Amino acid sequence: MEKKRQRLNKNGIYRKQERYFYGFISLWLIGFFVFVLGPMLYSLYASFTDWNGITAPVFAGMKNYIRVFTQDDLVGKSILNTLVFTLVSVPLNLVIGLVLATLLNRRYFASNFFRALFYMPSVIAGVAIYIAWTYLMNTNNGIFNLWLSRLGMDAVGWLTDPHWAMPSIILVNATSCGGQMLIILAGLQDIPRDYYESAMLDGAGKLKQFFSITLPLLTPVVFFNVIMSIIAGLQVFTQPWILTQGGPINATYVYGIHLYNNAFRYYQFGYSCALAWLLLAVVLGVTGLVFGSARRWVFYRE
Repeated sequence: MEKKRQRLNKNGIYRKQERYFYGFISLWLIGFFVFVLGPMLYSLYASFTDWNGITAPVFAGMKNYIRVFTQDDLVGKSILNTLVFTLVSVPLNLVIGLVLATLLNRRYFASNFFRALFYMPSVIAGVAIYIAWTYLMNTNNGIFNLWLSRLGMDAVGWLTDPHWAMPSIILVNATSCGGQMLIILAGLQDIPRDYYESAMLDGAGKLKQFFSITLPLLTPVVFFNVIMSIIAGLQVFTQPWILTQGGPINATYVYGIHLYNNAFRYYQFGYSCALAWLLLAVVLGVTGLVFGSARRWVFYRE
């Protein structure tokens, strides 16, 4: 008994099993420390330096952070565009995903086919899809303007008009809500049917059932989607970069493009690292606020 006791750690786990555990996750730990945590800590140091990515960094104190708030005129524009994109795309994608999940929750003919169809844009490589959208929204010979011309309407500069560029990017982003749809669909199928049967016996209609049963029990799923969508929205880069590269006239110049330009176009890596850490602070702050508000509107079945 004493020999067996010596083979256990303080949590009652066999030391041999503990060694197996750390052995299995060792590759992940190496990857995390070498390729994630290490670069993050170095970028934090680089944010306090003048560094062009080639020569050795020169310590500059708070110079980069002061520049963000006092000298960079494009920061305000990029933040505004990012906020517009996030505030519009997050609820829009959530509503579309909820509607699609509700429609596909029942067993119809070819329902599995439509589930796969709506989820497909989330699986296909983003760059390929966005390049295809540039052809669809081309001002001169795009298929959208071709349809408008057949209806007797003028062509729209989807990606070349400052008034249409951001709505066009938000529209393109909305086609990738298949992931949210799938998660909401899983949440819908997890709701016990007994609740609906009891509500029907009490005379509750479909609309009453949706707002009294479905929506409250979906709030944990909605909460998860809101958090992930906000994080993705604040870090948006691929869509505006592929479709417009921040134009026209900086109408879609988001924060991610500003960060990228300073690093890989102007070789101001120290300043770009400062922008990245400020973005991280904003993301943590916003998600913290959402988590803080969750107790008021997220309901768990337990």
